[in-house]
Amino acid sequence: MKNVKYLAMSTMIGSALMLAACGGGEETSQTGDNGSENGGSEVSGTLNIDGSSTVYPIVEGVVEEFQIANPGAEVTVGFSGSGGGFEKLINGEIMISNASRPIKDEEIEAIKADGKEVTELELAYDGLSVVVNKENDWVDSLTVDELKKMWVDGGATTWADVREGWPEEEIVFYSPGTDSGTYDYFNEVVLEDEQINKGATLSEDDNVLVQGVTGDKNAIGFFGYAYYLENKDNLKVVPVDGGNGPVEPTNETIESGEYAPLSRPLYSYVVNSAVKEDLTYAYVKFLLENAGMLAEEVGYVSLPQEKYDEQLETIEGLR
Repeated sequence: MKNVKYLAMSTMIGSALMLAACGGGEETSQTGDNGSENGGSEVSGTLNIDGSSTVYPIVEGVVEEFQIANPGAEVTVGFSGSGGGFEKLINGEIMISNASRPIKDEEIEAIKADGKEVTELELAYDGLSVVVNKENDWVDSLTVDELKKMWVDGGATTWADVREGWPEEEIVFYSPGTDSGTYDYFNEVVLEDEQINKGATLSEDDNVLVQGVTGDKNAIGFFGYAYYLENKDNLKVVPVDGGNGPVEPTNETIESGEYAPLSRPLYSYVVNSAVKEDLTYAYVKFLLENAGMLAEEVGYVSLPQEKYDEQLETIEGLR
């Protein structure tokens, strides 16, 4: 969500804003009063991150707060999609990639072929949200089968094709692009690897999808839960029936898994060897310490604290 604005959160984050890092490596460190690891030192250098547009709102907030704590650090975040981020990770352009789907076996093999290994970090839960225009007064819910009937190429073309009694108006489709992990997840649980409607507008920028659905009474789209929450005054979310009755995405139904099958984890992947560098280590540590709180701030659902703690131990082990 590129235009999300974050309030100053220093008082909420408290002592977590002060991170320690060892000296050495390509990045330089500026030692604080006690100078020991995890004892209040700042880090500096340049770090580039890319990947999922769904994960972007969380990481944007983390980066803003991290740079307040470490003014000598320059961290940039792109959102080329989960697949685009993994491609850059494979090519060695970045050492950290955000994703709204798990990394694929072939992507792991390509990374290994370059002599690298990665660690998967879960950041939060998301509920992939199906939305229609606010003026749409006929859709009260959709089953997974109806979603497939609509979105698969050659399927339903009008709302009347989906359910009897709905208008004979052509459906206008808006979807994340094929490099998006959100697209991959929808493809897995709804399309089942069939061709998406060829008339759909595809974009890696979820704001384009929001604007498209907002501007057309007959439009339907899908994207991450946080993008729906930010635009809920202009969009209508559709409860999805995964077999146990229609369920609307909320923090509670996403965390419990009741919002099935469209609930999913969100990830960052880091190259293991990069964690030995002070800046990367400090950033990843800060990410895990603050992702839960910042995920809630932008509309996602945090993990149990013990999950973040376990992953922090994993990162410490890579040092």
